[in-house]
Amino acid sequence: MVLGIVLAAVIVGATGCILGFFLSFSSEKFKVEVDERETAILDVLPGNNCGGCGYAGCSGLAAAIVKGEAPVSGCPVGGDPVAAKVGEIMGQKVEKGVKKVAFVKCSGTCDKAEDKYEYTGVEDCNSMFLVPGSGPKACKYGCMGFGSCVAACPFDAIHIVDGIAKVDPAQCKACGKCVDTCPRKLIELVPYDAAHIVRCSSKDKGKDVMSVCKAGCIGCKLCEKNCEFDAVHVVDNIAYIDQDKCTGCGVCAEKCPKKVII
Repeated sequence: MVLGIVLAAVIVGATGCILGFFLSFSSEKFKVEVDERETAILDVLPGNNCGGCGYAGCSGLAAAIVKGEAPVSGCPVGGDPVAAKVGEIMGQKVEKGVKKVAFVKCSGTCDKAEDKYEYTGVEDCNSMFLVPGSGPKACKYGCMGFGSCVAACPFDAIHIVDGIAKVDPAQCKACGKCVDTCPRKLIELVPYDAAHIVRCSSKDKGKDVMSVCKAGCIGCKLCEKNCEFDAVHVVDNIAYIDQDKCTGCGVCAEKCPKKVII
């Protein structure tokens, strides 16, 4: 019996050695060479794997940069500091980019927006399209306030405050996750230092806006008429500000009767 046990141990050990040899040989024979620059870039990327760059994690972006398929400034989370390091690795000069932040285009807080009915159920904005009237909020353009964007944010930069989503600029990395998640497309990336922004998305006419929200843009065009720099235009009953033309003079915000330009 002892001889059998020893023989079995020898056979198992020999088999393990043979398999180990072949695995080692195969790994060397078929290994994929990785560009050293790819590893170096991966080391300087934040490592959040948020997907804000459009690739499946930081490793995907690093590979794309080395292949020339993505710019050295492709990481929105790392911003200019990371772009500079990646540019140094790639031997490229990097122009300073514009820092951006997510912004929710809705002012319909609990005390300003009307509800059609009281809702109790699954709290998910994307599920609201299965609910009568696409949810309880009377404004079909307004923030539903159920926090799908909150769940999507990997940086804890957005929260529901008084019924609507609110972004913490200091925490936001402009990864775009909340932008992609919002079913009503109320969130957009704007310059961090934007002087004035319109906090509304309703395309309804003025009287219809006022019937459902006390803080909606009514398309009166007072902002457009009083802007000396042609930076404000009302399109589809909603005001838009051209950030490249805006000087931050504040006239549009002063003239807005609903105070939705902040």
